Amino acid sequence: MGIHRRNAEKPSRKRGPGKSSLTGGKTTSRKPSSDSNLPVFLEELYARYNSRAFVHPDPLEFLYRYKNVEDREIVGLVASCLAYGRVSQILTSVAGLLDLLGDSPASFIDGTSRQELGRRLGGFRHRFTTGRQIAALLWGVKKTRDDFGSLEGCFAEHLDSGHAKMLHAQEGFCEHIRRRSAEDLKFLLPSPRDKSACKRLNLYLRWMVREDDVDPGGWTKVPASKLLIPLDTHMFAVGTALGFTRRRTADLKSVLEVTSGFERIVPKDPARYDFALTRHGIWGDGPSFYATLKNEFSNDAEVAST
Repeated sequence: MGIHRRNAEKPSRKRGPGKSSLTGGKTTSRKPSSDSNLPVFLEELYARYNSRAFVHPDPLEFLYRYKNVEDREIVGLVASCLAYGRVSQILTSVAGLLDLLGDSPASFIDGTSRQELGRRLGGFRHRFTTGRQIAALLWGVKKTRDDFGSLEGCFAEHLDSGHAKMLHAQEGFCEHIRRRSAEDLKFLLPSPRDKSACKRLNLYLRWMVREDDVDPGGWTKVPASKLLIPLDTHMFAVGTALGFTRRRTADLKSVLEVTSGFERIVPKDPARYDFALTRHGIWGDGPSFYATLKNEFSNDAEVAST
């Protein structure tokens, strides 16, 4: 999620579960008896689309290569930080960077000086992210691992209960790495304190915390119930269609409102349907999908206004 996959192969819609027009065939209107059908529909969508077969092309696929969580959490952070721009360019950049880091990125950065990181990454560039910035990010990761034992340890150290505390944990995590990097990394690793919606950070956290066929997981100290929705264009359209937010922009407040909407449905895992719900938008038939969501499942609960 979070990047456009216009070249992704669409699944055959003739094999949709049950008789759901949204999960199987052509998107048409049907009239459920009440919006209590939404949880059932979401589970149908999850069963159909939450599959590793639908991940490519997405930087998430790089995480599947790494059995060791120490390596995976570093790869996930780097891949999510670079997840902006055209998907083909993202995949090329991440693949090239991982080639430089070798089979075990954790071992590589643990045994490499800052000067050597700068030398190795001097020729790297992804759009307006330079090799110097990536070297600084990896140095910040190295020093954070020295301080907390792992990236997960750093995040968990700042975590408490509630959404506000989740934002506090994100701030502590990002700002610690940025401070230890001794470089301006506000674009690569934005913090909620910067008024950012932190889409890429929330995507990274989903990858590392949840564990199913799509999300590889690995972190055990951060509960899935604390995750916030990675609010890209597609998920913002979904949240708007379902009535979870009336805001005009996908900002931090919208993230909290849309997350709260899904939390009412599945409190232990509000990001559960994130991947499945964004497939239609990514494959190019988003408008009709969002319109049908609004017509059939729009939540009439009171939400914050702009």
